[in-house]
Amino acid sequence: MKILENMSVTDVSGFQAVGIHCGIKKNGKKDLCILYSKKPAVAAAALTTNTVKAAPLQVNIEHLKSDTTQAIVINSGNANACTGASGLQDAKEMANITAEALGLSPQQVMVSSTGIIGVPMPMHVIIPGIKAACEMLDSGNGSSAAEAIMTTDSFLKQITVEITLDNQPVRISGFAKGSGMVHPNMATMLSFVVTNANISKSMLSTALKESVSDSYNMISVDGDTSTNDMVIALANGTAKNTIIDVENENYTLFKQALDYVNTELAKLIAKDGEGATKFIEVSLHNACTKKDAKLCAKSVISSNLVKSAFFGADANWGRIMCALGYSGGAFSPDSVDVFFKNDKGTLQLVQDSAGLPFDEDLAKKILDESYVNIVINLKDGQYSATAWGCDLSYEYVKINGAYRT
Repeated sequence: MKILENMSVTDVSGFQAVGIHCGIKKNGKKDLCILYSKKPAVAAAALTTNTVKAAPLQVNIEHLKSDTTQAIVINSGNANACTGASGLQDAKEMANITAEALGLSPQQVMVSSTGIIGVPMPMHVIIPGIKAACEMLDSGNGSSAAEAIMTTDSFLKQITVEITLDNQPVRISGFAKGSGMVHPNMATMLSFVVTNANISKSMLSTALKESVSDSYNMISVDGDTSTNDMVIALANGTAKNTIIDVENENYTLFKQALDYVNTELAKLIAKDGEGATKFIEVSLHNACTKKDAKLCAKSVISSNLVKSAFFGADANWGRIMCALGYSGGAFSPDSVDVFFKNDKGTLQLVQDSAGLPFDEDLAKKILDESYVNIVINLKDGQYSATAWGCDLSYEYVKINGAYRT
């Protein structure tokens, strides 16, 4: 697998995109984008686990039943969530207008929105914006599309890789947004992944479901699961590899590349947590089962007390033990080892669930860095899991105390 620097979704054959400012955001920043496959593609999606689902997700649940998908219309600045029947009609209208402009059926269009909850959609600017954006589609605007989905994000999140299947170059590229209201089991995050791989709809769905479980579902910023979270993948088959319709060697290679793209995007979301000063990685080893490993790792990365301690560079390892204890994962409470690790060194703080004397100065040096790895050894089995997140700072409260206003 090759990582292709400075490339975007429009560097995948057959895909076009564009991001524009249509008028939803009052600051003039981009707030609408279209992602388009010139050839009918197959689609797969993972949607929020929140019972309160935004209107676009309700539309997508129906549109995913279509055999083919060719476009995604995405806006930022308004979530179109908790907006009742009118909001659902607005989401359908966004699909209808996009379909009409591109010569598609509405069922071939997915819809996504992100921003403030409970505010009516300003369709008087969105409708002409969609029409204008569709006329501006080309193969060089991938980064502008990634920019248009940002809300409180501080940087673009996109990645492109290339693999070879049946001597054909296959690319997978994605862009994402997410900074706050981010929690395992989907978060306030949107991610859109495209590939020119020739793969069946059912196998793309299988690959995406498994990939999301080990990537986006293993990040946490603040413990909130949003109404709008989604990951959508499109595959248009222009690479002309033999179709992947079973779990063979080509499927394995494709899945590994898809996992890499999704994991890197998930990590970028965690790094960009609202107000974050540190990127935290939890590496949990030797659990009884994969489920136990994931439960334990997710519990530690989701703990606000752990996050707060890391913001203050306080080596309060007791909070980690506490988070393990209420995780719901099975493990021996008398056998846990805990380490802090980064380029400043490795420091063991806990052995067999009991605290060790440790160098406070070294602990401070490690915790003052922008990246810290919490390494946990349960010594109970052979399964591992990794989770990603960030610290919880004063700035997070400041951002979210005035998010609507």
